[in-house]
Amino acid sequence: MERRQRLLEVVNQRKSVRVSELAKLFSVTDETIRRDLEKLETEKKLARSHGGAVSIAPAQEEPEIPVQEREVMYVDEKREIAQEAVKHIVKSDKILLDASTTAWYVARNLPNQVMTVLTNSLKVELELSKKSNITVISTGGTLQGRSLSYVGPLTERALDLFHVNKAFISCKGIHMDYGISESNEQEAHVKQKMIEMTDTVYILADHHKFHQQAFAHVASLDKVSRMITDSKAEESDILLLQEAGIEVMKAFQ
Repeated sequence: MERRQRLLEVVNQRKSVRVSELAKLFSVTDETIRRDLEKLETEKKLARSHGGAVSIAPAQEEPEIPVQEREVMYVDEKREIAQEAVKHIVKSDKILLDASTTAWYVARNLPNQVMTVLTNSLKVELELSKKSNITVISTGGTLQGRSLSYVGPLTERALDLFHVNKAFISCKGIHMDYGISESNEQEAHVKQKMIEMTDTVYILADHHKFHQQAFAHVASLDKVSRMITDSKAEESDILLLQEAGIEVMKAFQ
């Protein structure tokens, strides 16, 4: 059936899709989509998940989108998330900001008050260099030109030297079954280290990242304490995350 083939193409392209999204896309009922997914799973072409389906096609490492392009993607959502994140940072905190563009927005919003910021982001370093009361510690490491992030063994060893009370980390995908994922293995390894060396993990994720599974696994959802998302996030998604034990803060416009 042509619809099932097109449906499979959508699942393989997006990696993970909800039944409701597919029903809307193909203008059919949820029940029709469920029957299609059941048939495709029987044929071992995909796997059904909670509320949808995930691709079982061989995963391929995804090229990193240049940071200059990511800066102008979903700007409103990132600003909302950053403004909410800053509310959870107080004077004398020792925090970590990763090399995501959302974390850079957090850096831009930080008040110039006494605190320590550890980061693997060249852009975050430069942004915070304007704020004299903030002590900035760089992990160093191998600089990735497209993301302006430090990765590799030197970065990971540097992270072993520190402990922070709050880490603000973004990712490429949030999946209810498969957890947090990144576009490449090096970024995933660094973020695994970041999660290990902090008291409270804040995941910064706009709603476009929900139900997405990227190439490299970072951590299961039980490693996440809190999540900050934007005002367009669906309440049903927030409820699923809360049921997984995550405290979700939804930013407001």
